[in-house]
Amino acid sequence: MFNSLPAQVVMQEVPGEISLLFSITGCDVGCKGCHSTELWNEEYGEPLSEERYRAYLNQYRGFVSCILFFGGEWQPKQLSEYLALAKTMGFKTCLYTGRERVAREIHAQLDYLKTGEFDHQVGGLDSPDTNQKFYDLAQNKIINYKFIND
Repeated sequence: MFNSLPAQVVMQEVPGEISLLFSITGCDVGCKGCHSTELWNEEYGEPLSEERYRAYLNQYRGFVSCILFFGGEWQPKQLSEYLALAKTMGFKTCLYTGRERVAREIHAQLDYLKTGEFDHQVGGLDSPDTNQKFYDLAQNKIINYKFIND
């Protein structure tokens, strides 16, 4: 089962979407300069049972347009099931991962995907030099430009 920090409504992580963010604990990527090192501890946070997850989706239905996970790809079966549930309820879905690839079963349930470890020397998605990529999977293109302020 996932452990998660309390869900948050966020507006900058997925361009054009108001998202409900679930930060899943147990990240094993360990990016140097990570702003959320508490997520490395899999026992941090509270269990995100299916019942609790459904309650969040029902509570925010009609308000948020996208369900966003920071992590969770290390539990591909559970993550893909949670993403699939969100899609059946009409939400778009997104995953932020420090990895370059995710399991096919997860990828199939996503509308958006951010890949790549954070590298403080080249910056995050708001840097033109970043190693990270943000994909709009429906359009099959990288949309990093939407994060960069001129």
